[in-house]
Amino acid sequence: MYGVCGCCCGAFRPRYKRLVDNIFPEDPEDGLVKANMEKLTFYALSAPEKLDRIGAYLSERLSRDVARHRYGYVCIAMEALDQLLMACHCQSINLFVESFLKMVRKLLESDKPNLQILGTNSFVKFANIEEDTPSYHRSYDFFVSRFSEMCHSSFEDPDVRTKIRMAGIKGLQGVVRKTVNDELQANIWDPQHMDKIVPSLLFNLQSGEGTESRSPSPLQASEKEKESPAELTERCFRELLGRAAYGNIKNAVTPVLMHLDNHCLWEGKSFAVRCFKIIMYSIQSQHSHLVIQQLLGHLDANSKTSATVRAGIVEVLLEAAAIAASGSVGPTVLEVFNTLLRQLKLSVDYALTGSYDCTTMGTRTIKEHEERQLQEAVIKTIGSFANTLPTYQRSEVMLFIMGKIPIPGMHLMPPPSGSGSETDRMIQVMLLKSLRQVTSGFQSTNMLTALPSSFLDPLLSFALLEDAHIRLLVLEILVSLIDRHDNLPKFSTISIIPDISVLKLKMEKCSRQDNLFMKKHAQQLYRHIYLSCKEQSSVQPHFEMLYSLLALISMELANEEVVVDLIRLALALQDLALASEETLRVYNRCAVHALSAAYLNLICQLTTVPTFCQHVHEVIEMRQKKSPFLLPEDVFIENPKIPEILEKPEAEILFQQAKITEVLGGSGYNTERLTTPYIPQFTDEDRLSKRKSVGETISLQVEVESRNSPEKEERTPAEEITFEALKNAIVDSVGMEEQERERRRQVVEKFQKAPFEEIAAHCGARATMLQSKLSQIFEITIRPPPSPSGTITAGYGQTQSRSVPVYEMKFPDLCVY
Repeated sequence: MYGVCGCCCGAFRPRYKRLVDNIFPEDPEDGLVKANMEKLTFYALSAPEKLDRIGAYLSERLSRDVARHRYGYVCIAMEALDQLLMACHCQSINLFVESFLKMVRKLLESDKPNLQILGTNSFVKFANIEEDTPSYHRSYDFFVSRFSEMCHSSFEDPDVRTKIRMAGIKGLQGVVRKTVNDELQANIWDPQHMDKIVPSLLFNLQSGEGTESRSPSPLQASEKEKESPAELTERCFRELLGRAAYGNIKNAVTPVLMHLDNHCLWEGKSFAVRCFKIIMYSIQSQHSHLVIQQLLGHLDANSKTSATVRAGIVEVLLEAAAIAASGSVGPTVLEVFNTLLRQLKLSVDYALTGSYDCTTMGTRTIKEHEERQLQEAVIKTIGSFANTLPTYQRSEVMLFIMGKIPIPGMHLMPPPSGSGSETDRMIQVMLLKSLRQVTSGFQSTNMLTALPSSFLDPLLSFALLEDAHIRLLVLEILVSLIDRHDNLPKFSTISIIPDISVLKLKMEKCSRQDNLFMKKHAQQLYRHIYLSCKEQSSVQPHFEMLYSLLALISMELANEEVVVDLIRLALALQDLALASEETLRVYNRCAVHALSAAYLNLICQLTTVPTFCQHVHEVIEMRQKKSPFLLPEDVFIENPKIPEILEKPEAEILFQQAKITEVLGGSGYNTERLTTPYIPQFTDEDRLSKRKSVGETISLQVEVESRNSPEKEERTPAEEITFEALKNAIVDSVGMEEQERERRRQVVEKFQKAPFEEIAAHCGARATMLQSKLSQIFEITIRPPPSPSGTITAGYGQTQSRSVPVYEMKFPDLCVY
C-alpha cells in the first residue's frame, strides 16, 4: 500500500524535479546520465522561468549530499550546473547564478581539498561566461577572502598544498575577470580587496623566485611550467595589472610596497626588482610615471630606515626608470630629482653624524659603508632618469642640480665647527657626481644652451677650490659637455702622437653658436685651465682631464682666433713651469711641461702648418734625448721618472714663442695676438672660491692704505681768482664746447666704421677698469679698523704704517665746523 502511494505521489511531483532526479544514477561511479541531462537542458531552454527552481533544487540536493559525504553525487550535481550555465543565456540566468554561487560557496567552505578544488574549477568556468544582463546585488567578497586564504594553504601533503594554492590563484583570476569590467559590481580595485589579492599573489610568486621575470608579454610556457604556482601567479598578476586604469594604479601598487616592507624584502633587492619589472612591463606605458611617483613617495616615507632598505628602493627605481619609455617620468620631472637629491643629502648627514633619530626605534647607529653604497645607488639612479629625458628637460635638470650645490664663499657666516664645512664638502662631491651622471652622454648642438652662464659660472667656481676631488669632477663634467662627437676615449691618456690621423677623429666646422660661445666664455675657460695647472694638489688624473679639455676645445669649438689663444695658453703653461716664484713641486713642473708638449704636438697637426709641426717635433726630439722627464711618457706613469731637483731647461728643449709666432704669422695667423703673452685675469671668483691668507689680506690693505694715506698727500696751492682768470675761463668754455662736439663725432664715427673686435676690446677694457676700481673699493671697505698701537708686521716681511687715531687725523678746513 505504501509503495503504491509512493508511486502515485511521485507522479504528481513537478516535472523539473523529476528531470533533475533522473540525471543522478543509482551508482555515482557511473557518472552523469547524459541522455537525461540533455532532456533537462532542453526543458530549461524551453521554460527559462523554471531555471531558478532547477538551480534551487540542485542546490538542495548538493547540500544534502555534502552533509551525507556522498561526494560522487556532489560531483554529478556540479557537472550538471556547469552544463546548464554554459547552455542558458536568458534573463533568468541571474536567479540561477545565485543558486550556483551558493553551491560553490558550500564546496569552498568544506575542509576537503577535493571539494575546494571542485568548487574553484566551477567558479572559473562561470567567470569565463559573459552575461547578457547585469547583476545589481551579487557580491564576491566571500570568494576574494576564501581564494586568498587558499593561496596561503599550509596543507601537510606538498602535492595537495600545491593544488590548493593553484586553485586559489585561479579563483582570484576568475574574480578579477568577472568584476573588473563590470561597473555594477563592487569595485575590485578597492583597498579592502587589493590588500587581500596582491599579497596572496606575491606570496606564491616569491616561492618561485629562482625564475627570472619575462619579457613584457608572457611567453608560452611548457606544460611542466604551467603547473608551477609561480608561473601561474605571474600570469595572473600581469593580467590584473594590465586591466588597471589610470585611477587604479595606486591601489594596485600600494599593497606591493606594504608586502615588501612587512617581509623585509627590500634588502635582498632581487625579488623587489622582479616584482616591479612585472609591474612596469604589464601596466600601460603612459601610466609608468605613477609607479615611479609612488616609489619616490615610499622612499621619502622610509627616509629613516636602514640604508640597505633605502638602497633597495633606489635600486628598484633604477630598474623602473630603465624600463620606462622616454618622457614617462611624468609632468613633475624636477620633483623626481628633488626627491633623489634630498635623499642624497640625508645620507650624507647620516654618514657624518653616525646615527639618526627614528621615532619608532629610537636612535640607531648606522654603518658608513652602507650609506656610501646608498649614495652610489642614488647617483646611478639620477643618471638613469636623466637618460630618459629629452635634451631641453635634461638642461633644466642640470641647472636644478647646480642650484642645489652649496657654492663656496656664498655663506655669510662660517660654520660653527668643522662638521659644517665637511658636510658642505660631501654634499658638493655627491651633487657634482650626480651632475656628472646627468651630463654623461649629453650632446647638444648649441653650446650656448648647453653651458649657459647661469650654469657655467658656478661650475667653474668649483674648479678653483683646494679640494682635488672636486676639481677633478668639474673637469670631467666640462669634458663630457664639450665632447659631442665621442672623441674623449681617444684622449684618455696623455702621450706624444706622431700622427693623429690614426685616431680617426670626428670633427665638424665650428658653427656660429659655437663662435659666440667662445667669444663669451673662452677667456674664462683658459683662465681656469691655467689656474688648475698651478694647483699643488693636482695629480695625473687632473692633467689627463686638462689635456682632454684642451684637445676637445680644439676640435669642437676652435676657430682661428681660438687656436691662437690656445697656443698662447700652452706657452703660458710652459712659462708657469719655468717661473721661479711659483712654489710648484718638481712633479707638477714636469707634468705641466709634459702637458704643454703633448698639446702643442696635437694642435700643430690640427693646424697643418708644416713649419710649426717641424719646430714642435724638433723640441720633442731634443727632450727625448736630453730631458725625457719633460715628456708625458716619463711623467704620467705609475712610477714617474723625474729628478729630485729640476734645473732650468736649456733653450733648445723649450718651445720658443718667437719662432712659433714667425711660422704661424707666415700662414696668416694674427701675429700681434701671438706676440702678447697670456696672463690670466683675476676676478671675484678667486675671492669666492678661495679665501686669501691673512698675510695676503693685510699686505693688500697696507698697499691700499699707504697709497691713500692723508699724510702723504700733497695739498695743491689755492688758485688766485682774478678778472683775467674769469675772462680766460669764458673764452676757453667756447673752445671746450667745440672740442666736446669733435670728440662726440669721433666716437660716433668709430662705432660706425671700426671693426667689431676693436669695439669689443675697447668696451672690455673699460669694464675691466671699472671692475678693478670696484675691487679696490671693496678691499678698502673690509680692512680692519685703525689701531692706536704701533706698527704691525704684514705678510712677506712688510711693515704697516702706524694707524692714525681719529682725533689726530687732519681734515680740510671746509670739512671742519
